Amino acid sequence: MSREIATYQEIQKWVESHHGFQPKTCWIAHCKELQGLPLRHAANRYGEARAEECPLDKRPAIFQAFRHFGMNS
Repeated sequence: MSREIATYQEIQKWVESHHGFQPKTCWIAHCKELQGLPLRHAANRYGEARAEECPLDKRPAIFQAFRHFGMNS
């Protein structure tokens, strides 16, 4: 049974074990935004501008983690 939303830590661990890198939480948030998944407002975020976008070469691994955890939009 898959849950609707995995934690950022679960996503980080899965990506690291399957792709060899640990994505930054801001990269995960950016990918969630790109997929239309719900986000909460980060306490350390000021304004609407994203400080750091997820690099293009890292996105497929994060999107694969979303699919693994059943988080497709």
